[in-house]
Amino acid sequence: MATSLLFSNPFSCHFHNTTVVVASKTSTTRSNPLLVTSKSISPLIFLKKNNNNNHNRGLFLPKSMRNYRKIRVGASEIGETDEEEVVAGAVVGEDSADFDLGKQKISSWIYFCGVLGIVLFVLDVAWIDNSTGFGKPFIDAVSTLSASHEEVAMLMLTLIFAIVHSGLASFRDKGEKLIGERAYRVLFAGLSLPLAVSTVVYFINHRYDGVQLWQLQSVPGIHQVMWLSSFISFFFLYPSTFNLLEVAAVDKPKMHLWETGIMRITRHPQMVGQVIWCLAHTVWIGNSVAVAASIGLIGHHLFGVWNGDRRLAIRYGEDFEVLKSRTSVIPFAAILDGRQKLPKDYYKEFVRLPYLSITALTLAVYLAHPLMQAASFRLHW
Repeated sequence: MATSLLFSNPFSCHFHNTTVVVASKTSTTRSNPLLVTSKSISPLIFLKKNNNNNHNRGLFLPKSMRNYRKIRVGASEIGETDEEEVVAGAVVGEDSADFDLGKQKISSWIYFCGVLGIVLFVLDVAWIDNSTGFGKPFIDAVSTLSASHEEVAMLMLTLIFAIVHSGLASFRDKGEKLIGERAYRVLFAGLSLPLAVSTVVYFINHRYDGVQLWQLQSVPGIHQVMWLSSFISFFFLYPSTFNLLEVAAVDKPKMHLWETGIMRITRHPQMVGQVIWCLAHTVWIGNSVAVAASIGLIGHHLFGVWNGDRRLAIRYGEDFEVLKSRTSVIPFAAILDGRQKLPKDYYKEFVRLPYLSITALTLAVYLAHPLMQAASFRLHW
């Protein structure tokens, strides 16, 4: 039922050039205008200037107060309303990369380290170790099907991972209802992680096989450009892994509706990060194996754009539609066309521990490239 306000002239003069936004519920019928006192207004009403200065930007509100009906002050008739529902700067999604050190429990992180150790041990025995695991037989089977063409095997490995990963993500809602959030996360990781390891190891071992299409590594400055591109890609690739306790199912896993930070730039940062990473490595390596890997990975993430929006729309409904209307898939598009209004202190959404951790991790991975290559070569995959 929509809420109406009856304003007298002395009251309305204090709201010159102002839109009054009142919390309301969607309904096809409208009640008679109500006389609301200033005391009863205070918890429900938000004032929003008619210019572009949104003073409520970045405000997080309960779900029950996220939808508002805009009422024109000084309307020709009492109770006249504008049917357009607006959001008074409220952020319907979650604050990404928010990390409160004071809320962390030492016991949870000890449990996380224990879970991580067990996962790595099982992964090594059941998949990586050639004497006990299934990793090498799996790679050999794929290589046989591809007639020993490395680019074909690379594409097949990527597609197998994509089908399993996206398929399990698509059935997440039903799966969690059947076996619970934590059990489904274990199933999801237990099937996706070995396939991801196989794909990465095969790429490392065969990245310079196949047909050489171009050679740009001797071009001055190309290494620096490719390195910087790869570095930037990691800030897009891993926004959803900030909560490591959920990743390891220590905390109950949730499907998050992120809205701040990198999400203001693009609603699908993992896709953007993967495209940047693939383009950088393909330009640097310049052969058919790199092209095949990029086609598979980019195709997988483009499908994830559609599938991710579909899943969020099912889970969050109207809240996701609001978020979708002020974000974009293409980086910076929503900012440039005015749908996304950046706060003045937007940079503070990046000056946080998770982003500092990603910076350190990215540098560590780059420095560890020789170790990663040596470990992959020893597997003979």
